[in-house]
Amino acid sequence: MAQPNIAIVDYHKGNLLSVVRSLNDVGAQARATDDPALIRAADAVVVPGVGAFEDCMDYLRSSGEADAIVEAARRGVPFLGICLGLHVLFERGEERSDGKAGEWVEGLGILSGSVTRLQSTHLKVPHVGWDQLHLTPHGRDCVLYQGVAEGANVYFTHSYALADDVDDSVVTTRSHYTRSFASGVWSDNVFGVQFHPEKSSATGLAILRNFVQAVCG
Repeated sequence: MAQPNIAIVDYHKGNLLSVVRSLNDVGAQARATDDPALIRAADAVVVPGVGAFEDCMDYLRSSGEADAIVEAARRGVPFLGICLGLHVLFERGEERSDGKAGEWVEGLGILSGSVTRLQSTHLKVPHVGWDQLHLTPHGRDCVLYQGVAEGANVYFTHSYALADDVDDSVVTTRSHYTRSFASGVWSDNVFGVQFHPEKSSATGLAILRNFVQAVCG
């Protein structure tokens, strides 16, 4: 596969061009789409990270994109979730559109676990800026991090992160801000990262290049 066709899921929140451009720069044929048929037909699927959990899930469900994403992931199509795209992989999140605490919002349920708000009395939330990736043993075996150094710096911008109920067996990287949280996961064909590889300079491009090569191989 010379140039894999990668669908960037468009749920009509924010600018997706930086993700599209970065994937194309490392050898993919990527395009943003809100068409469930194109998501189902793609060689790989990427859900980028813009917006709030509840808004995102409402749109994915109403548009039919949620069903297409789950079907593709369960068929073994390579999948990458970035930031909010990582969050919606899981069963539930507490980020509501009105910003108020309340009932859990249901995610895609591809992986088990929850997403909760970062809390601190002395550190600013949201967590914005460069921070380190600490590879787990599972992460050292993950294709995304081949050639990526332990402690490499990547770019974050988020107020919510994976909770402690996420199974350690899928965690590839951990990062530390207000608490230790899983900043990367991998289960079979499904990958997710809390940080933004499209904003993480050479390290981010290396991770995206590894993903594209995994799709090809």
